[in-house]
Amino acid sequence: MKKLLLLNIIILFTTTIYAQQMHRRTLKLMGTRFDISVIANDSLKAKNYIDLAISEISRIESLISSWNKNSQTSLINKNAGIKPIKVDTELFNLIKRSLAISKLTDGDFDISYAIMDKVWKFDGTIKIIPTEKEIKKSLLKIGYKNIIINEKNQTVFLKLKGMKIGFGAIGKGYAADKAKKLLIAKGVISGIINASGDMNTWGKQVNGDYWKVAITNPLNKKNAFGLLPIKSGAVVTSGNYEKYINFDGKRYSHIIDPRTGYPSSGIISVTVFAPKAELADALATSIFIMGIEVGINRINQIPKVDCIIIDEQGNIHKSKNINIEKI
Repeated sequence: MKKLLLLNIIILFTTTIYAQQMHRRTLKLMGTRFDISVIANDSLKAKNYIDLAISEISRIESLISSWNKNSQTSLINKNAGIKPIKVDTELFNLIKRSLAISKLTDGDFDISYAIMDKVWKFDGTIKIIPTEKEIKKSLLKIGYKNIIINEKNQTVFLKLKGMKIGFGAIGKGYAADKAKKLLIAKGVISGIINASGDMNTWGKQVNGDYWKVAITNPLNKKNAFGLLPIKSGAVVTSGNYEKYINFDGKRYSHIIDPRTGYPSSGIISVTVFAPKAELADALATSIFIMGIEVGINRINQIPKVDCIIIDEQGNIHKSKNINIEKI
């Protein structure tokens, strides 16, 4: 095993100026940083393209946000244990795909984990570790099998009162996918949607080369471990080194195991390569829960999906098709 303290993902931008140029905008959407980059030969066109992507991401946020009291997601949560809620086709299908990923990962991915937001807080407001009683009480409200969907009526029903769904582990990836699809339909030949580590690419750089992802040590970003060319698809990295809390010398990650109610351990970074950011987003979170051996084996069984895992000792673990170009 090769040693590396941590992994992070960055995009290497080519600086050569051709007729086509890279145009980029950074802003906050869905509570996180988005970098939207397009290649175009006209700055006004590029601005309009980026505006379209922002509008699409904002539209999706309004649909899936559990913080927006007027969203359909909030309405589902409000009626947990009371009645099914009819929702738009887009949200229904997202929930349906989420349940499919839950089955694929044996419940390690579960959108009903959202109830844990009331127990574990990683915004600096938490003063003491949640008690075992509090955690066990919340666990009773978690379980993807208690999310009932009705295809004919297009309804979603949470069986247990107090249940809650959230798309924190899949929403940014889905938004990146939708923005990419829209821009391609509008004729954008190449670009990147980077949702705070959930990256969706298409086309090539201005010099004709494929986009490349550099694997770096976030504590020393000048030293990249290697490169991976990305022809088209998504790269998502999840880590426990940026969002966490410390108590009595112990670090608690923001990635919660939906089976135990406690933060995951043993892994510090997961990077997943997949055709779509939505899938990569969900799987990256799931691998933290699965663990290294199970996670690698599961990824090796999924076509066109690969991963890199870094454990707490800095060891690198890769799925079978990963081939890193040395720098």
